[in-house]
Amino acid sequence: MPALLADLFPFLYALCFLALLWQAFRIMSRGFKAASGPLERPPIVAASGGRGDRTGRLTVHPELLDADGQLTQEDLLTVRFSGDNEPTPFPGDPA
Repeated sequence: MPALLADLFPFLYALCFLALLWQAFRIMSRGFKAASGPLERPPIVAASGGRGDRTGRLTVHPELLDADGQLTQEDLLTVRFSGDNEPTPFPGDPA
């Protein structure tokens, strides 16, 4: 029996190798097709006019909810950094 197994092992090894190689090429070809082709359906647009998420549900950050789980009615603090709307100067430009 061990001699039969020794003769059969290279064949089984080659068969498994070829099956896994075929599976890898199949999976990679799906990825290449998806990356090179157009989207099958347009992206979901949220009600606010921005780009939506994949689920189509409205996403609310937990920080905006009060203790009862409702959207807070408080005034929210916003921070704006000075110069964030200005173009970046080139190194040789005068200040």
